[in-house]
Amino acid sequence: MSKLSAERLARAALTMVGEPGDLRLTSLVHKVGGEEVWDGLRKQHLGDEIAGDLAARIAAADPESMLRGVGRQGIRFVIPGDEEWPGCLDDLDFCAPLHARGGVPVGLWVRGSRCLSEVVESSVSIVGSRSATTYGAEVTRQFAMELAQEGHASVSGAAYGIDQAAHRGSLVAGGQSVALLSCGVDRPYPTAHRELLDWIADNGVVVSEAPPGASPTKIRFLARNRLIAALGKGVVVVEAALRSGALNTANWGLGIGRPVMGVPGSITSAPSSGVHQLIRNKDAALVTNGAEILEVISEMGEHMLAFPREEPKPLDLLTPEQQQVFDAVPVPRRCAERSGQSYRGPWAGQDRVGPTRVAAAWSGLARRRALVPLQVRLRRPRSGWPAGSVNAEDCRSAHLECVRWRHSRA
Repeated sequence: MSKLSAERLARAALTMVGEPGDLRLTSLVHKVGGEEVWDGLRKQHLGDEIAGDLAARIAAADPESMLRGVGRQGIRFVIPGDEEWPGCLDDLDFCAPLHARGGVPVGLWVRGSRCLSEVVESSVSIVGSRSATTYGAEVTRQFAMELAQEGHASVSGAAYGIDQAAHRGSLVAGGQSVALLSCGVDRPYPTAHRELLDWIADNGVVVSEAPPGASPTKIRFLARNRLIAALGKGVVVVEAALRSGALNTANWGLGIGRPVMGVPGSITSAPSSGVHQLIRNKDAALVTNGAEILEVISEMGEHMLAFPREEPKPLDLLTPEQQQVFDAVPVPRRCAERSGQSYRGPWAGQDRVGPTRVAAAWSGLARRRALVPLQVRLRRPRSGWPAGSVNAEDCRSAHLECVRWRHSRA
């Protein structure tokens, strides 16, 4: 038996006897290697605390039969040093534990047609509430589709709500997805997502730290969350209540230096209250579309977004004097009544604007393309322009200029 195969068998055995993320095992394996830890457990050299707790499992473990059996089901066991092992998981070695879980996984059980390390090379972790709102599910699908179109896979937990929306969004857009399970990769959990998990396996990978046949438990969910955070370039939290597993994933992301992002919801929405706290405490960047997510996770200078501005309207470009002239031009009675304004008479405001200022400002109005809104006010009254008005002649000229300009644009 080669050194590599002995190490693989030892690590497979350790996943069968220990719990995912158990700090006692992960730290020992990191220091001395899986083979030595497994030999020590079998020979009771590691003390009563560990070996005693795992005695029954150690006696029943048969890693060679397990690897042979699951291989026929298309399941493989990946360990550090393999080409498929994601190097980003090594960041977990520098992260403080949460809920007595932590450390680099002993190994990963993988089912799927894609290479795990290649899929997560460009990926984003998307998590959120199981009881997602319609808004949250739709936003998640849109995000995942936009990211997939840019070549980024989605990483999530295959649960109800936000998780399944993230997986489906990526797959519908022709992208790839990674599902992290708290049970064995041969067990569809939840059972209603059997077809979804098969779909993910055909276009990505299904991954678990627990061996095939293992059941989902609360502590395994918490251990699983650290893998979701580590495998993505960033963590996006779409909906999460104040007490939510998604916030646990966000905390893992913060601990290993992943950028965390939050999607705002209604201030009265309980499923968004946890996300709002992340944003309020400046632990998460606010994002509203896939382009903003790419800007956060990309290298400096890549996927930069321009500051959004509305195109200026013609009247926004007027000088104060030109604006004063425009305001002095009368509004037709029917327009005033329709818009709820008070009708001030045909030439209200002319006392504030003399003919010289009207003539001086008119050329600026024409240059600024303010003629379109101006011609609405300068329609010739049925009774003609009021005689003796100070600016009547200028308004006649303006009216004719508007008519000519309108015909030239027709």
